[in-house]
Amino acid sequence: MEKSGAYAARVSFDFCHTATLYVASRFLDRKNRKYLLAEFKNPSQQGGQDNKSLLVMMLVMVTVFFGLQYFRAKKNPQTALPTATVATQSVPGQAAPSASQPGTAAGAPAQPVVQAQAETTTVVENELYRITFSNRGAQVTSWLLKRYIDADGRPLDLVHHQAAQQVGYPLSLYTYDPALNTTLSQAMFVPSATGNLAAPASLTFTYSDGSLQVRKTFSFDETYVLHADIDATRNGAPFRALLSWPGGFGDQDNAMAYNGAQLDSMRDGKVEHLAPKKIAGGETLNGPFDWVGTSDMYFAAVFLPDSASNATVATLHNQIDVAKTIRRTGLGSGSPAKGSVLVPIIGTAVGDTTGHTLVRIYAGPKAINVLKAIHATDSKVTLEPLLEFGFFGYIGKYLFLALQFIHAHVTLNWAGAWGWAIILLTIIINLVILPLRIKTMQSGLKMQRIQPQMDAIKEKYKKYKVTDPKRNDMNAEIVQLQKDNGVNMFGGCIPTLIQLPLLFAFFGMLPKVVELRHAHWLWLPDLTSADPYHILPIVMVISQFLVQFYTPSPGVDPQQQKMMAFMMPAVSGYMTWNYASGLALYWSVGNLIGIIQQAVMNRTSLGREMREIAAKRARRKAGVGATIQGKR
Repeated sequence: MEKSGAYAARVSFDFCHTATLYVASRFLDRKNRKYLLAEFKNPSQQGGQDNKSLLVMMLVMVTVFFGLQYFRAKKNPQTALPTATVATQSVPGQAAPSASQPGTAAGAPAQPVVQAQAETTTVVENELYRITFSNRGAQVTSWLLKRYIDADGRPLDLVHHQAAQQVGYPLSLYTYDPALNTTLSQAMFVPSATGNLAAPASLTFTYSDGSLQVRKTFSFDETYVLHADIDATRNGAPFRALLSWPGGFGDQDNAMAYNGAQLDSMRDGKVEHLAPKKIAGGETLNGPFDWVGTSDMYFAAVFLPDSASNATVATLHNQIDVAKTIRRTGLGSGSPAKGSVLVPIIGTAVGDTTGHTLVRIYAGPKAINVLKAIHATDSKVTLEPLLEFGFFGYIGKYLFLALQFIHAHVTLNWAGAWGWAIILLTIIINLVILPLRIKTMQSGLKMQRIQPQMDAIKEKYKKYKVTDPKRNDMNAEIVQLQKDNGVNMFGGCIPTLIQLPLLFAFFGMLPKVVELRHAHWLWLPDLTSADPYHILPIVMVISQFLVQFYTPSPGVDPQQQKMMAFMMPAVSGYMTWNYASGLALYWSVGNLIGIIQQAVMNRTSLGREMREIAAKRARRKAGVGATIQGKR
């Protein structure tokens, strides 16, 4: 542009110079034309008359020059700078357009200003949720789930208001420029509708300050999923503005819920769950992403990009002090915690590398039936992996499906339905393993019968040290003796080997199942929270001791048996004291069933023979001890 302008100026000057000479030659005496033209080339040699002629020529030249400039501007208006004003139709709540805006790049046409003059709200709802949007930032200020309640019995608001005031509200825009983030969160968008909307519906927010233009369109249906279309440009060029859920959920009113916060994602078929300590704030992760989001123990906000390969994710990690709002208990009646309580607030922001973001958002419960019905772009991928039950999660999943089946088909209309479902499932599990208990007693009886022979073998090798190779011969003789008498050395461990995985599966599953959240049973207000009166843990300790007392343990050293009789109840009581009461209910009922089964089996011929053999062995050991003492 600068070169073309200079060239035009030079051509204009040459033209003016030629025209001046021509006019001057015509203006002066025709007889002296040749002479004057010749003398014009060296005006310094002229006298006063020539000076007057020179002034006349300069005046003519200036006149012609500005005349040509005027002529060119009139005939070629495209060479002038663009200053035209874009007119738009007046819209209620929208400011009048401006001819030029600060920050507009040179050469870029100014855009009309689209800004609301006052803050308004738009409410979108269906049977599952009630979402309140503010046109300030075109973001969500309230996200009520109609089928879930908070600790105070009101409809649960997924928006963590304390965190949102500090780190941002759901569906706000995130860029890597904090100042721009603030501008976008405070921008007064013009909504396509205000008041109440019933899904299915669509809602569009538009904003422009002349150089910055943003359009956010949300589409809703009858499910928990909504679709977002985000288009942001600056000076006509698209820039990356990510749609975010900055952090936290409204149900995080106790420490356990905060500790359950994590970042969940699936890409390339691999599911990943990251704890807060592994998440760096502001880190960028590039796709492909089938889905990515944040969750706590019961709820999740997950983004499912329309284009998995172009998805880009920013991880958000902040901390807030919740000392004034966190409960000492998860029951809604506890008092605020004392002192400073800093908890992690995890969030995500998802966009597209092209700058135009198209993404679906799931914000709702981590209910297995709901998650299985939501598919990513790849129809084979669902949100079901959001549910993670720990090391024994595979067993925990099917335990819950069995529990859900009993609840739906047996106890649905009972008061405390989920608690009774746990009890029935515990009874079924114990009935299934009852044959194994009988096998264990039979194996124990056989073990008691050959116990004197086993003791003789041990006595024979007693003089050898534990590291002596002869000890291997002792073990070989004992194994052969057991084999000859049909004794399975692991027979007594089979029920335990079955029950322990089930116990740990319940341990990992019960506190994370949203269906049991706030599910009551008798005096228990919430099966996912601790027993407020610690009744079940006390029952656990007593019943565990009785189980150890009634269950025969052939071949076990009496001192070890005595230690286990006190150790196991202490451990079980500690585990259930402040843990989900549903686990204590399962464990206590299982112990009570085990005591009844063992008491019945002890009265059978099998049980009586075991007790007689055990009594003879005890008398024999007592007699040997007395003889040895007498010899001394």
